[in-house]
Amino acid sequence: MDVIALIGRIVFTAIFIGAGIGHLTATEAMSGYAASKKLPQPKLMVQLSGALILVASVMIILGVWPDLAALGLVLFLLLTAFVFHDFWAQTDPATRQNEQLQFLKDLSLAGAALLIFAVYAAGTHPGLNLVGPLF
Repeated sequence: MDVIALIGRIVFTAIFIGAGIGHLTATEAMSGYAASKKLPQPKLMVQLSGALILVASVMIILGVWPDLAALGLVLFLLLTAFVFHDFWAQTDPATRQNEQLQFLKDLSLAGAALLIFAVYAAGTHPGLNLVGPLF
């Protein structure tokens, strides 16, 4: 089961690794979108969020305080869902549908990250960890 848990952690973090790389390599494009959502210091925030999700992903994969890393992803995902994917404020039906889909994706991923936190914080420690949980 340890190998299965490790594979699950790798698969779970794949989306964040891709997004983190995107945050750091396409900062200008992403900061324009962040600015349109009234995020202060959008370029810096895009870079910081990219670093956060990359570091959290590596921590989860390696099992280095995976509970803390999962909480970092929960925070990132909830902020992203409610700040960036405000489908309720959209008037264009296609934009509204796309933002609702992205909102629900982020909410679902936040739930999965919260589950990872709970599993590790409860002392289960599944799957080949280097350090184990912090909490």
